[in-house]
Amino acid sequence: MSFTVEERGRPNTQDYRVFFKNSEGKYISPFHDIPIYANEAENIFHAVVEVPRWTNAKMEIATKDPLNPLKQDIKKGNLRYVANVFPHKGYIWNYGAIPQTWEDPNHKDSDTGCCGDNDPIDICDIGNKVCSRGEIIKVKVLGTLALIDEGETDWKVIVINTEDPEAADFNNIDDVRRLKPGYLEATFDWFKRYKVPDGKPENQFAFNGEFKDRDFAIETVKSTHEFWKALISKKTSAGDLNWQVLLEMKIPFQVQSTNGFTMRYKRKILGRNLHSFLHFISFQHIRTPHELDRLDLYFRSHFLLDCDACCWIVAIISGLTEDYNKPFNS
Repeated sequence: MSFTVEERGRPNTQDYRVFFKNSEGKYISPFHDIPIYANEAENIFHAVVEVPRWTNAKMEIATKDPLNPLKQDIKKGNLRYVANVFPHKGYIWNYGAIPQTWEDPNHKDSDTGCCGDNDPIDICDIGNKVCSRGEIIKVKVLGTLALIDEGETDWKVIVINTEDPEAADFNNIDDVRRLKPGYLEATFDWFKRYKVPDGKPENQFAFNGEFKDRDFAIETVKSTHEFWKALISKKTSAGDLNWQVLLEMKIPFQVQSTNGFTMRYKRKILGRNLHSFLHFISFQHIRTPHELDRLDLYFRSHFLLDCDACCWIVAIISGLTEDYNKPFNS
């Protein structure tokens, strides 16, 4: 199983996005479509690298956006960057998340006494390789730290890339203490103080800041996978998370083809899950007042052909504006 990424926009701008594709070249969600397990029998998990080691841009899976691309977090209208808290430079690990997991904001954890943070569970890869943004890696879980971030449970799972030359030597959290002395202490210090330069207080931790072992961490990851299953099966509230690409609605939409012929329809949007796309149709020469590259991506990803009706059924994403003079919201 292989995955690729496609960057849209310029890095360090609010329009920048990193989209994901599967081996067939179809756009997928890194939140919902990448399997949690790389090897379930061995408890090897997939992880999505959001922030490569030593970098500062706070990139994250956009859980509320269609297709859940990576984008840079925004606070009060400004792009977010993690400060360099001495002696650290940016993130001190490859930082990311495990797909098909969800920290349920409606569930109060019995150990932390706090509800989840409404995101996939986070990972800190301690391997030697500096990964690329959007890279999908296979990881061994070693332990976890229970951060309490503004009253929410925010697990930080310590992992190592299975392709790391030293991966065989790391099997539990004690191996990190023994083979990478000071790394866990630096990790605790980083999470405790990284928001202080922004004027916020130091973060708090459950278990008095103690790192829990491998078995505890694996069970925590698996529990968030169960929360994710409940999310996509509608057994719990999704809130404003985007786990569906299509909506039950009717809206007007205009497409102008390259020969100038204009089509206007009111097209029914079929309520379908990300996993239920039949197939994608590629449009290479569509022209509208919208930004062409963004339009090209969404059209290739979200148009379905209804052969029986001999017409296009348009799978319009939820952020589409009806004002044709403005670009799509992404």
